[in-house]
Amino acid sequence: MAKTFLSRTSVNRRLDMGRVRALAVAILHGEWKLTHQGIAFDEDGALVDGQHRLHAIATAGTPVDMFVVDGLANDVFPVLDSGKSRSAADALLSTEAKCRPMLASTIRHVILFKTMPNDPWSGSRAYVPNDRILAAYTEDKDRFEEAVRIGRELSKHLFASQTAVAAGFFVTNEAAPAAEIDEWISGLKSGASLDAGDARLALREVPRETQRRGSKRRMDVRDQVSIYIKAWNAWVEPEKAGELRLRRLRKGEEMPMPVEVKFER
Repeated sequence: MAKTFLSRTSVNRRLDMGRVRALAVAILHGEWKLTHQGIAFDEDGALVDGQHRLHAIATAGTPVDMFVVDGLANDVFPVLDSGKSRSAADALLSTEAKCRPMLASTIRHVILFKTMPNDPWSGSRAYVPNDRILAAYTEDKDRFEEAVRIGRELSKHLFASQTAVAAGFFVTNEAAPAAEIDEWISGLKSGASLDAGDARLALREVPRETQRRGSKRRMDVRDQVSIYIKAWNAWVEPEKAGELRLRRLRKGEEMPMPVEVKFER
Protein backbone atom coordinates (compact mmCIF):
# COMPACT_ATOMS: atom_id res chain seq x y z
CA MET A 1 0.00 0.00 0.00
CA ALA A 2 2.85 2.40 0.81
CA LYS A 3 4.41 1.79 -2.61
CA THR A 4 1.06 2.34 -4.28
CA PHE A 5 0.60 5.63 -2.44
CA LEU A 6 4.11 6.72 -3.48
CA SER A 7 3.19 6.18 -7.13
CA ARG A 8 0.72 9.07 -6.71
CA THR A 9 3.48 11.57 -5.80
CA SER A 10 3.38 14.82 -7.73
CA VAL A 11 5.31 17.64 -6.07
CA ASN A 12 7.11 16.86 -2.82
CA ARG A 13 10.23 17.88 -0.99
CA ARG A 14 13.56 16.35 -1.98
CA LEU A 15 13.80 12.90 -0.42
CA ASP A 16 16.08 12.75 2.62
CA MET A 17 17.32 9.15 2.75
CA GLY A 18 18.83 9.67 6.18
CA ARG A 19 15.40 10.58 7.48
CA VAL A 20 13.90 7.56 5.71
CA ARG A 21 16.46 5.21 7.27
CA ALA A 22 15.90 6.65 10.73
CA LEU A 23 12.13 6.18 10.46
CA ALA A 24 12.59 2.65 9.10
CA VAL A 25 14.80 1.74 12.05
CA ALA A 26 12.19 3.13 14.43
CA ILE A 27 9.54 0.97 12.75
CA LEU A 28 11.69 -2.16 12.92
CA HIS A 29 12.44 -1.49 16.61
CA GLY A 30 8.76 -1.19 17.40
CA GLU A 31 9.15 2.52 18.22
CA TRP A 32 6.54 3.80 15.77
CA LYS A 33 3.73 5.77 17.40
CA LEU A 34 0.35 6.64 15.90
CA THR A 35 -0.02 10.43 15.84
CA HIS A 36 -2.06 13.00 13.93
CA GLN A 37 0.71 13.13 11.31
CA GLY A 38 0.05 10.75 8.46
CA ILE A 39 -0.54 10.69 4.71
CA ALA A 40 -2.38 13.35 2.74
CA PHE A 41 -3.68 13.58 -0.82
CA ASP A 42 -5.05 16.63 -2.59
CA GLU A 43 -8.35 16.83 -4.42
CA ASP A 44 -6.71 15.51 -7.59
CA GLY A 45 -5.51 12.42 -5.72
CA ALA A 46 -1.83 13.45 -5.66
CA LEU A 47 0.31 12.70 -2.60
CA VAL A 48 1.20 16.00 -0.90
CA ASP A 49 2.40 14.86 2.54
CA GLY A 50 3.99 11.71 3.95
CA GLN A 51 6.55 10.61 1.37
CA HIS A 52 9.27 10.01 3.99
CA ARG A 53 6.90 7.97 6.15
CA LEU A 54 5.79 5.91 3.15
CA HIS A 55 9.35 5.27 1.99
CA ALA A 56 10.25 4.19 5.54
CA ILE A 57 7.36 1.71 5.64
CA ALA A 58 8.42 0.29 2.28
CA THR A 59 12.07 0.10 3.41
CA ALA A 60 11.17 -1.63 6.68
CA GLY A 61 8.71 -3.96 4.97
CA THR A 62 6.53 -3.64 8.04
CA PRO A 63 2.99 -2.20 8.24
CA VAL A 64 2.10 0.50 10.75
CA ASP A 65 -1.09 2.34 11.66
CA MET A 66 -1.37 5.80 10.18
CA PHE A 67 -4.11 8.33 9.43
CA VAL A 68 -4.81 9.06 5.76
CA VAL A 69 -6.46 12.32 4.67
CA ASP A 70 -7.94 12.70 1.20
CA GLY A 71 -9.25 15.68 -0.72
CA LEU A 72 -7.09 18.56 0.55
CA ALA A 73 -7.23 21.77 -1.48
CA ASN A 74 -4.67 21.92 -4.28
CA ASP A 75 -3.05 25.05 -2.82
CA VAL A 76 -2.35 23.55 0.63
CA PHE A 77 1.13 22.12 -0.07
CA PRO A 78 3.18 25.27 0.78
CA VAL A 79 1.87 25.35 4.35
CA LEU A 80 2.30 21.65 5.17
CA ASP A 81 4.88 20.90 7.88
CA SER A 82 5.73 24.60 8.15
CA GLY A 83 5.56 24.70 11.96
CA LYS A 84 8.59 24.61 14.25
CA SER A 85 9.94 21.09 14.65
CA ARG A 86 10.19 19.71 18.16
CA SER A 87 13.76 19.38 19.33
CA ALA A 88 15.12 16.49 21.36
CA ALA A 89 15.22 18.85 24.34
CA ASP A 90 11.48 19.44 23.86
CA ALA A 91 10.95 15.68 24.00
CA LEU A 92 12.50 15.65 27.48
CA LEU A 93 10.12 18.29 28.86
CA SER A 94 7.92 15.67 30.51
CA THR A 95 10.87 14.31 32.52
CA GLU A 96 11.55 17.56 34.43
CA ALA A 97 15.24 16.95 33.78
CA LYS A 98 17.65 19.86 34.09
CA CYS A 99 19.98 21.10 31.34
CA ARG A 100 17.75 19.49 28.73
CA PRO A 101 19.55 20.76 25.58
CA MET A 102 22.89 19.41 26.78
CA LEU A 103 21.28 16.25 28.12
CA ALA A 104 19.59 15.56 24.78
CA SER A 105 22.82 16.25 22.90
CA THR A 106 24.78 13.94 25.21
CA ILE A 107 22.28 11.11 24.77
CA ARG A 108 22.31 11.58 21.00
CA HIS A 109 26.09 11.37 20.81
CA VAL A 110 26.23 8.31 23.08
CA ILE A 111 23.73 6.60 20.77
CA LEU A 112 25.83 7.58 17.74
CA PHE A 113 28.96 6.27 19.46
CA LYS A 114 27.27 2.92 19.98
CA THR A 115 25.55 2.62 16.61
CA MET A 116 27.87 4.32 14.09
CA PRO A 117 31.23 5.04 15.76
CA ASN A 118 33.18 5.10 12.49
CA ASP A 119 30.83 7.31 10.48
CA PRO A 120 30.37 11.10 10.63
CA TRP A 121 28.09 12.29 13.43
CA SER A 122 26.51 15.01 11.34
CA GLY A 123 24.10 15.12 8.43
CA SER A 124 20.93 13.18 7.77
CA ARG A 125 22.50 9.77 8.42
CA ALA A 126 23.20 10.81 12.01
CA TYR A 127 19.58 11.65 12.75
CA VAL A 128 18.35 10.17 16.03
CA PRO A 129 14.57 10.25 16.62
CA ASN A 130 13.35 12.14 19.68
CA ASP A 131 11.51 9.12 21.06
CA ARG A 132 14.72 7.11 20.94
CA ILE A 133 16.50 9.80 22.95
CA LEU A 134 13.66 9.84 25.47
CA ALA A 135 13.69 6.03 25.74
CA ALA A 136 17.48 6.01 26.33
CA TYR A 137 17.12 8.63 29.07
CA THR A 138 14.30 6.70 30.76
CA GLU A 139 16.38 3.51 30.71
CA ASP A 140 19.55 5.07 32.14
CA LYS A 141 18.39 8.31 33.77
CA ASP A 142 20.88 8.51 36.64
CA ARG A 143 24.00 7.86 34.58
CA PHE A 144 23.03 10.32 31.86
CA GLU A 145 22.36 13.03 34.45
CA GLU A 146 25.70 12.27 36.12
CA ALA A 147 27.43 12.49 32.73
CA VAL A 148 25.94 15.94 32.13
CA ARG A 149 27.06 17.11 35.57
CA ILE A 150 30.61 15.79 35.03
CA GLY A 151 30.73 17.19 31.51
CA ARG A 152 29.91 20.67 32.74
CA GLU A 153 32.53 20.47 35.49
CA LEU A 154 35.37 18.86 33.51
CA SER A 155 35.02 20.98 30.38
CA LYS A 156 36.36 23.91 32.44
CA HIS A 157 39.70 22.10 32.62
CA LEU A 158 39.78 20.40 29.20
CA PHE A 159 39.85 21.36 25.55
CA ALA A 160 36.55 19.64 24.70
CA SER A 161 32.96 20.85 24.76
CA GLN A 162 30.62 19.98 27.61
CA THR A 163 28.73 17.50 25.40
CA ALA A 164 31.89 15.75 24.21
CA VAL A 165 33.19 15.36 27.77
CA ALA A 166 29.80 14.13 28.97
CA ALA A 167 29.59 11.54 26.19
CA GLY A 168 33.20 10.46 26.76
CA PHE A 169 32.58 10.13 30.47
CA PHE A 170 29.41 8.10 29.91
CA VAL A 171 31.02 5.47 27.66
CA THR A 172 34.17 5.14 29.80
CA ASN A 173 32.09 5.02 32.98
CA GLU A 174 30.45 1.89 31.57
CA ALA A 175 33.88 0.24 31.45
CA ALA A 176 35.15 0.84 34.99
CA PRO A 177 34.37 0.47 38.71
CA ALA A 178 33.32 3.62 40.52
CA ALA A 179 36.63 3.95 42.37
CA GLU A 180 38.57 4.05 39.10
CA ILE A 181 36.28 6.69 37.65
CA ASP A 182 36.61 8.82 40.79
CA GLU A 183 40.42 8.70 40.56
CA TRP A 184 40.30 9.58 36.85
CA ILE A 185 37.96 12.52 37.40
CA SER A 186 39.79 13.94 40.42
CA GLY A 187 43.07 13.95 38.50
CA LEU A 188 41.51 15.73 35.54
CA LYS A 189 39.94 18.35 37.76
CA SER A 190 42.98 19.31 39.81
CA GLY A 191 46.00 18.12 37.83
CA ALA A 192 47.84 18.04 41.17
CA SER A 193 50.71 15.58 41.73
CA LEU A 194 50.34 13.99 38.29
CA ASP A 195 53.50 12.49 36.83
CA ALA A 196 54.77 13.81 33.51
CA GLY A 197 53.67 10.62 31.74
CA ASP A 198 50.19 10.54 33.25
CA ALA A 199 47.51 10.44 30.53
CA ARG A 200 45.28 12.70 32.63
CA LEU A 201 47.93 15.41 32.52
CA ALA A 202 48.30 14.91 28.76
CA LEU A 203 44.54 15.31 28.32
CA ARG A 204 44.52 18.48 30.42
CA GLU A 205 47.25 19.92 28.21
CA VAL A 206 45.50 19.34 24.88
CA PRO A 207 44.97 22.85 23.48
CA ARG A 208 41.44 23.99 22.80
CA GLU A 209 42.33 24.41 19.13
CA THR A 210 44.15 21.27 17.96
CA GLN A 211 43.61 21.14 14.19
CA ARG A 212 46.57 21.70 11.91
CA ARG A 213 47.22 25.17 10.57
CA GLY A 214 45.43 25.60 7.29
CA SER A 215 43.08 22.68 7.89
CA LYS A 216 39.55 23.30 6.67
CA ARG A 217 37.90 20.69 8.90
CA ARG A 218 37.30 21.78 12.44
CA MET A 219 37.48 19.28 15.25
CA ASP A 220 33.96 18.05 15.96
CA VAL A 221 32.36 16.19 18.87
CA ARG A 222 33.38 12.81 17.44
CA ASP A 223 37.04 13.90 17.32
CA GLN A 224 36.82 15.23 20.88
CA VAL A 225 35.25 12.03 22.23
CA SER A 226 37.97 9.97 20.51
CA ILE A 227 40.72 12.00 22.20
CA TYR A 228 39.02 11.61 25.58
CA ILE A 229 38.86 7.83 25.10
CA LYS A 230 42.48 7.62 23.86
CA ALA A 231 43.61 9.31 27.07
CA TRP A 232 41.42 7.01 29.17
CA ASN A 233 42.82 3.91 27.48
CA ALA A 234 46.40 5.11 27.98
CA TRP A 235 45.69 5.74 31.67
CA VAL A 236 44.13 2.31 32.18
CA GLU A 237 46.85 0.47 30.25
CA PRO A 238 49.96 2.69 30.25
CA GLU A 239 52.16 -0.23 29.28
CA LYS A 240 50.34 -0.43 25.93
CA ALA A 241 50.06 3.28 25.27
CA GLY A 242 53.52 3.84 23.85
CA GLU A 243 53.99 7.45 22.79
CA LEU A 244 50.67 9.06 23.60
CA ARG A 245 49.52 11.39 20.82
CA LEU A 246 46.18 13.01 21.54
CA ARG A 247 44.95 14.32 18.23
CA ARG A 248 41.78 14.16 16.20
CA LEU A 249 40.87 11.15 14.10
CA ARG A 250 42.70 10.81 10.84
CA LYS A 251 40.96 9.81 7.63
CA GLY A 252 40.03 6.14 7.88
CA GLU A 253 41.00 5.90 11.57
CA GLU A 254 38.44 4.03 13.65
CA MET A 255 36.93 5.33 16.86
CA PRO A 256 38.78 3.84 19.87
CA MET A 257 36.72 1.72 22.24
CA PRO A 258 37.10 2.28 26.02
CA VAL A 259 39.34 -0.24 27.75
CA GLU A 260 37.42 -2.13 30.39
CA VAL A 261 38.71 -2.10 33.96
CA LYS A 262 37.65 -5.41 35.47
CA PHE A 263 39.35 -4.96 38.83
CA GLU A 264 40.39 -1.95 40.85
CA ARG A 265 44.09 -1.40 40.39
